[in-house]
Amino acid sequence: MATETTPEAAEPGARSPIDRFFRISDRDSTIGREVRGGVVTFVTMAYIVVLNPLILGSFSADDAGAHTDLFGDILPVGQVAAATALVAGVMTILFGMVANAPFALATGLGINTLVAVSIAPQMTWPEAMGLVVVNGVVVLLLVLTGVRKAVFNAVPAPLKSAIAVGIGLFITIIGLVDAGFVRRVPDAAGTTVPVGLGIDGSIASWPTLVFVVGLVAMAVLVAKKVRGAILIGVLGTTVFAIVLEAIVDAGPSQGTNPKGWNLGYPGLPDSFFSLPDLSLVGEVSFGAWGRIPALTAALLVFTLVLTDFFDTIGTMTGLGKEADLLDEDGQLPNTNKALFVDGVGAVAGGVASTSSNTVFIESAAGIAEGARTGLANVVTGLLFLAAMFFTPLYQVIPIEAAAPALVVVGAMMMAQVTDIDFTDFSNALPAFLTIVVMPFTYSIANGIGAGFVTYVVLQLVTGKARRVHPLMWGVAVAFVVYFAIGPIEAALSS
Repeated sequence: MATETTPEAAEPGARSPIDRFFRISDRDSTIGREVRGGVVTFVTMAYIVVLNPLILGSFSADDAGAHTDLFGDILPVGQVAAATALVAGVMTILFGMVANAPFALATGLGINTLVAVSIAPQMTWPEAMGLVVVNGVVVLLLVLTGVRKAVFNAVPAPLKSAIAVGIGLFITIIGLVDAGFVRRVPDAAGTTVPVGLGIDGSIASWPTLVFVVGLVAMAVLVAKKVRGAILIGVLGTTVFAIVLEAIVDAGPSQGTNPKGWNLGYPGLPDSFFSLPDLSLVGEVSFGAWGRIPALTAALLVFTLVLTDFFDTIGTMTGLGKEADLLDEDGQLPNTNKALFVDGVGAVAGGVASTSSNTVFIESAAGIAEGARTGLANVVTGLLFLAAMFFTPLYQVIPIEAAAPALVVVGAMMMAQVTDIDFTDFSNALPAFLTIVVMPFTYSIANGIGAGFVTYVVLQLVTGKARRVHPLMWGVAVAFVVYFAIGPIEAALSS
């Protein structure tokens, strides 16, 4: 039986070109471990090829859960799935080749929800993706100019953590609403309660039951640390939905059947393979700056940058620790290269209409399997490229089967709440408002704005103004203008 060559056994002259390029032996790894790690990483994050199309895309504008732009247009699910796999594959391979780290990239959850729910309804889809591209360009400029450290240091640690937690809650409520578990209470019900459980306080529909079963199953898999728990949960719940629909015939919702499937219909596709439809690639416009007030567009870009930038920094630091790649100063090798490729990922995601691509924390699964170099990324990226040819399968996954992943990811993001010191009210209230305003107003920007403004005010009145970074003062003023944009526009036009 052939045995795997250990790093110590490999003579310098006998090392393969792949070994030398990726420094595999230098990091006490082997080609076999890198391949296995790359496969495991793909399995754990392949759910994004299923989930992103259901967040950004729709089957029909008539679907109850359809995400449309200002003019009611949609992004087709199949096209989003193909483009999602394409960009994830290319960017993951590029990251591995340039930064030589086992950190895979794909469309970032949270940013795609922001684009679908908060940005696209104000403009066209190409214009929304244009803002994503601008976000990526700004991130690239921050990296090239060295401003990244200043930006990172400007936002206090409690607010950084609060932003992540708030996005987690925002993702969670999106999942609960899309699955029909939480619904708006009709005005005719004679109550001031804005939302309630299901229909008349009960789950009351087969699709919502599928969501509940899927959530429990996925939670069990994650708790037991099963590899690919989220993907297995989504696919298993989809099979359950297909079987259930064949029995009960709930039918699609289409805005008229509240007990039907909100988005996606669980039925076997006509085919399992198809050539990828990449027609969304290049569908980008920068007309948002003329569609909405320039200040509003700038604040939306700022929100994207803040979310993208700090999420990447935190994720790469955590993965670097997990892979034991940090140096004695706690810095990740090739940090600037890694951040640069991450910025390119944001640009590429916007150009392909898939939203910003960023480093995925699920890469930790591949690292746990032994991945230590960029070769694992090459393996993961190639598997993503192969996934482009299976888009018909994604169209049978109902949102009720994918929504549990949003809730599970939201729960994971809640972990950062422990980094916030709630005994200091000058930090506690800004963090709290950041967290709760996001889901309660369905806007990440509103949450960040409420937190930033409150933080600056409380630091000022408690005699701690010197703690506030100059950039925070400017951002807080910008958010004050953002919140008062309606009266300001009215005053200027009168």
